[in-house]
Amino acid sequence: MSLADIAGIAHRPDGTPAGVVVLTHGAGGNRDSLMLQWLCDEWARRGFLAIRYDLPFRRRRPKGPPSGSGAGDREGITEAIEYARGLSGGPLIAGGHSYGGRQTSMVVAASGAPVDLLALFSYPLHPPGKPERARTEHLPDIGVPTVFTHGSSDPFGTTAEIHAAAALIPAPHRVVEITGARHDLASKTLDVPALAVDAALRLLGRDPSVSFAGYR
Repeated sequence: MSLADIAGIAHRPDGTPAGVVVLTHGAGGNRDSLMLQWLCDEWARRGFLAIRYDLPFRRRRPKGPPSGSGAGDREGITEAIEYARGLSGGPLIAGGHSYGGRQTSMVVAASGAPVDLLALFSYPLHPPGKPERARTEHLPDIGVPTVFTHGSSDPFGTTAEIHAAAALIPAPHRVVEITGARHDLASKTLDVPALAVDAALRLLGRDPSVSFAGYR
């Protein structure tokens, strides 16, 4: 399997990677979303090989939302994780934005995919205005540390709802609140990628103030 097989783009660090990060996009986006680019740049700056990739539904057509149960996209996520596992002896982090993060969390919950940390951005906890349709059934089956990065004005879930959902995960977890941000996590005052990476490194037991660029 190659980077092209998963429709991925790699952000490479200086020196040997300290670990690998694979991130994917939401239902309306693709691997070129600005947030994914910024996140991968930040991970590479910290010494990790970071890959942003297109889900199978996006490889089939350039526009439009996913259809069906998402099973095909979950197969694509499993392939991306399998590909990334052999690229470094360090930790493997998987996740994504909105739909991509949710589908990745379902893969990890269902199969125990070999990842060391789950990174979820704007987790779509429920459809806007419909909190009774919470997408939490699989969260108690997630057995790896998990970081939720979530905007306080996201219509897909309040920060209180996200905290409650995160508490369903038996593994260590953290919620990074981005004040004022909506579903796209855009912020004029906060460095969202840096905050998200800091939280992930802390859950991995690493000092976020130390750069792992040039790691040996």
